[in-house]
Amino acid sequence: MGLIIVAGVAGVLAVVGIVQRHSHYMDLAQETAVNATPAVQVIYPQPGPNERKLSLPANIAAWYQAPIYAQVSGYVKMWYKDFGAQVKAGDMLAEIDTPGLDAQYAAAKANLNVAQARYKLAQITAKRWKALQGTQAVSQQEVDVQAANAEAQKAQVEAAEHEVERFAALEGFKRIVAPFDGIVTSRFADVGDYVNAGRGDVDARGNATELFSVADVHAMRVFVAVPQDYADIISPRLEADLSIPQYPDRTFKAKFLATATAFNASTRTVTTELTIDNKSGELWPNSYATAHFKAPGDPDMLILPEGALVFRAEGTQVAVVDDSDHVHLVNVTVGTNLGTTLQILRGVKKTDRIINNPSAGLLDGQKVRVVKGTPGYNMPSKKPQPAAKATTVDDSHAKDDTRAMPEDNAPPPEAGGRQ
Repeated sequence: MGLIIVAGVAGVLAVVGIVQRHSHYMDLAQETAVNATPAVQVIYPQPGPNERKLSLPANIAAWYQAPIYAQVSGYVKMWYKDFGAQVKAGDMLAEIDTPGLDAQYAAAKANLNVAQARYKLAQITAKRWKALQGTQAVSQQEVDVQAANAEAQKAQVEAAEHEVERFAALEGFKRIVAPFDGIVTSRFADVGDYVNAGRGDVDARGNATELFSVADVHAMRVFVAVPQDYADIISPRLEADLSIPQYPDRTFKAKFLATATAFNASTRTVTTELTIDNKSGELWPNSYATAHFKAPGDPDMLILPEGALVFRAEGTQVAVVDDSDHVHLVNVTVGTNLGTTLQILRGVKKTDRIINNPSAGLLDGQKVRVVKGTPGYNMPSKKPQPAAKATTVDDSHAKDDTRAMPEDNAPPPEAGGRQ
């Protein structure tokens, strides 16, 4: 009887062991099948931002900027305006001593006196010969010669007068004056410096620079190189907020003035000119600034994170998951780089399920297993517990790659614009 009981217990244990081994085998087979299918997380193309933001470097220039050179050669006799001086149009900045020009001017006036005297003599002679014309004492040829000589002497007088006027004008250039109201931004002239006509101040090495530079700063011009991708924001209504290093807590409003309407072949940017009032004189020429633009977003724009793109020999692609959870690699056309996201011009629809951060070994037509993403980017593989209450962590997919878009699939704050 005891043997029967022992045999029965042994049989039961054997059956239980077989069942357990089979169960373990089935669990292992199921786990192997699951692990053999790549786990992916999918996102959907998102609409672009309602407002586009763009920050670009800008250069602030004076409304007018005039480098002033000497028109006559000589030596600086005296300068009267220094750096930063406020000047009015016509104010004398410096005076040039020109002994050579003065001598030429005096000679020109003397030549004019000689020409005038010769002209008077020629007139008298021509009249005398004209009076003798009817007496047959002189020939008509001689009368005509004297008349022509008088006209020639008249022309000599006119030429001498023009020469005097030319030197008189050059004498006026001895006074270096401001061309308009403004400020003196540079002075390279000093007493005794030699200046050369048309070349300005000449140093010991023969290099020439302007004598002065005067800037009109009642308003300023702001030059910005706008990339081709953002050229559509340019319009007469365009405005920008300028931030300037010396005023870190302030912004200045600049308005559109003009645009080149042509792109630079090297940089693919278009020069755009803005204007800003500067009655207070706070802004200085040649200052660096950052121009912050805002423009309405494109309602038809679709964006994807950079990690969703696959770069292969076939081109730029995304991995689209169909209803049967099979992968299709689709070529896309990328538009504007918005920072962490990219504009997709062609290739995807709003309803497409796109694999985020696809594996490099992913094949077209491959079967995948879609898993739920966790909030944020590059999160740990383990799902975080809610802060409000403790819950049991489901670690059934602890080995899943959890790099994904947020659960609500909303773009991060920086998406759609450079901050």
